[in-house]
Amino acid sequence: MSTTILVIGLMVFFAHFLSLQFRKTNIPDVLVLMLVGIVIGPLFGIVTPEDFGKIGSLIATIALVVILFESGTSLDLNVLGKSLATTGVLTFWCFFLTSLIVALLGFYLLDLALLPAAMLGLTLGGTSSAVVIPMVNSLRVSEKPATVLVLESALTDVLCIVGVFALLQIYTQGGVEPGRLVGGVLSALIFAAVIGVLGGIGWLLVLGRVRDFPNTISSTLAYVFIVYGATEILGFSGAIAALALGITLTNFEKFGLTRFKRIDRNIVPLNDVDLIFYREAVFLLKTYFFVYLGISIHFGSLQLIHVAAAIVLLVYLMRLLLTRLALRDAGYSLRDTAITSMMAPKGLAAAVLAALPLQYGVPGGEIIRDTTYMVVLISISFTAMLVMFYPNRFAQRIYAWALNKPCPSETGEP
Repeated sequence: MSTTILVIGLMVFFAHFLSLQFRKTNIPDVLVLMLVGIVIGPLFGIVTPEDFGKIGSLIATIALVVILFESGTSLDLNVLGKSLATTGVLTFWCFFLTSLIVALLGFYLLDLALLPAAMLGLTLGGTSSAVVIPMVNSLRVSEKPATVLVLESALTDVLCIVGVFALLQIYTQGGVEPGRLVGGVLSALIFAAVIGVLGGIGWLLVLGRVRDFPNTISSTLAYVFIVYGATEILGFSGAIAALALGITLTNFEKFGLTRFKRIDRNIVPLNDVDLIFYREAVFLLKTYFFVYLGISIHFGSLQLIHVAAAIVLLVYLMRLLLTRLALRDAGYSLRDTAITSMMAPKGLAAAVLAALPLQYGVPGGEIIRDTTYMVVLISISFTAMLVMFYPNRFAQRIYAWALNKPCPSETGEP
């Protein structure tokens, strides 16, 4: 026990060191943390996911919720409005094409039947909020592309979850109504956002009274968990609700609430201490999440590794072309456009969904699980490598050519 506690303490200091090195060397801390998990987990067997019991997946979910909430507090509603069109195009087409590419490779290279191949495609169709948001923050991407990437990662999580459960329903019950499926997706998004906004307004009205009690700096995070849990119980997206709650707490003036004197008098906004505390919480939970993710990786056969690598390569090439088409008139710099094209890593949602086909007895469920875990590992590693090598002038010239953007030397961009 004492050794475990010692390691936890050392890991936090190690994570601080990695964050500092990221700024100096461009080597992402998330990659190193995940590799640490692989070394102490599947490689040497020092720790297994079973050692954490239910607390492992629970804290991983908590990490996702806090990351989304904290990112919401940093989003500007004006920028959000201007980014919605770009977000919609990038989110829909990237999700659809990624799912299609993965399903086809699963069908032809892994000999999966059509339904299991589609499950694999939808499982890997999205991008990971827990990976994208910390990397975007560390890379200090401009506000508009950062908003697009945050929203894309949150929305695709919902699409993945709804899509996989719809296919599982087809497998177990023999069919699903398309209208109900579309309605389920829209309600999961719209009602979750409404719950998040109303929950945020309600919290702003009582926050002043809550602060009269001692030791309440963490009360807002506790409230986020309540909103997330209640939203999930109602059958909507808790992740979207957490994001909307964070946006509301720092953008309440744009909702016109300050025009009502009685409401304006009672509103107590978040202060700098609150925001610093949330960033620290994200840092600690992110450290745990990526180590746990590395520990949870399953290494399958050599063929699965080759197929996973092919999936990642084709998906990233597709995203590069899609980014060029979707953002050609967005006015982004080469660096922001290039980073947007890199941000297609898979993570928590894919890892959780990958285990469901096996639990439901779907033929090829083990192949789906092991392939997904390998894609998660390779995609995060590939994203980290692209980020690490982008400052190289040769890499910038390649991206300038691929994205039809001026070279940095012509624009003076660093």
